[in-house]
Amino acid sequence: LAVHPSVAANAVRELIAVAKAKPGALNYASGAAGSTVHLATELLKSMAGVNIVRIPYKGAAPRITAVLSGEAQMTIDNVGFVTPHVKTGKLRALAVTSAEPSALFPGLPTMAASGLPGYEAVGLTGLFSSGKPPAAIINRLNQEIVRFLNRPEVKQTFFDRGGEVVAGSPEQFAAMINSDIAKWGKLIRDTGIKAD
Repeated sequence: LAVHPSVAANAVRELIAVAKAKPGALNYASGAAGSTVHLATELLKSMAGVNIVRIPYKGAAPRITAVLSGEAQMTIDNVGFVTPHVKTGKLRALAVTSAEPSALFPGLPTMAASGLPGYEAVGLTGLFSSGKPPAAIINRLNQEIVRFLNRPEVKQTFFDRGGEVVAGSPEQFAAMINSDIAKWGKLIRDTGIKAD
């Protein structure tokens, strides 16, 4: 979660207070309807009970440019897109959206620890297959993929691009997907989000 320096908030609680004091006065730069960037901010709005106006942009560059210029006051975006601007002071980072603190942004608190208990919004990347391959094939593929992803140079490549490797079992991945389907499905239904 990053804000334009003009926003009078140095923490998530302060941002929520600003949004509650002036409903609809803050704008957030969003991706396409249903994108992680969009849903993550809608989750913040829903959990905090605030009215922050969505401005959709086609791509990360226009989104970040909007926040840098002050056209939008905030965004929840990939750490790789906001970090260079936080380092130069052009944006202020308030929190990470993962459940645990992130090595990508040491010292930055989580949203959950910053006043929104239970908040988590992360993008997942994984491999899927069509049909129903035998469990032995899935398990072997998983072992090889996990071995590859845990190589130090591979982890570093992901880290350099703003990602963290979480290599687990097919069952763990399925549980994460099912949890996300339930959480995001409820948010979409509750807020009436429609595709652009």
